Amino acid sequence: METTTVTYSESTQEFLDFLKLGKEYKSEALDLLEEGKSRYVTDLKLNFKNSFESEYLSKKEIALLGVALAVNSNHAILRTFFNENALQEGATTAEIAEAVGCASLLSANNVFYRFRHFMNKEKYNEIPARIKMNIMGRPVNGKEFFELMSLAVSAVNGCEMCVKAHEHSLIELGSKEERIFESVRLASVIVSLSKVIY
Repeated sequence: METTTVTYSESTQEFLDFLKLGKEYKSEALDLLEEGKSRYVTDLKLNFKNSFESEYLSKKEIALLGVALAVNSNHAILRTFFNENALQEGATTAEIAEAVGCASLLSANNVFYRFRHFMNKEKYNEIPARIKMNIMGRPVNGKEFFELMSLAVSAVNGCEMCVKAHEHSLIELGSKEERIFESVRLASVIVSLSKVIY
């Protein structure tokens, strides 16, 4: 079977440059979009770039959410992109480490609480979880932002119990629903990008 070399359009290459990927970067999914002259690449680019503009999230918060979501997706390209972006926006290494820790902890919690929710069996609800969560006690990024990262990761991982619990905590902590919504929108865009850039 003969393979063809796909030349990316100027618009696609501009997007790859924004992501700090060189001209040599290729992905099969992106090749397929380019071969089909799909307008979706423009949508993807606009969705991603628009994610950096929010009146409810600071640029540093967007970058830290990006770190947590990229780690949750095990996505090396986006992890590097958001880590560099977080540092540029003034995040400390401790704040970045907490975003990584949040993604890992919530992945465990999401599996555990999804199981409890799916089973809806009293016995499983009585057995102690025995999952250490000390990181939640005094988060470097503050309780509200830790909850926000937790909610975004839980939304991606599809844990209804965790999403509802974190949303409830956020409202009690004084978060605006628009801020919560923006974090989930960012999560959805990052997931969509991870299907094409990998």
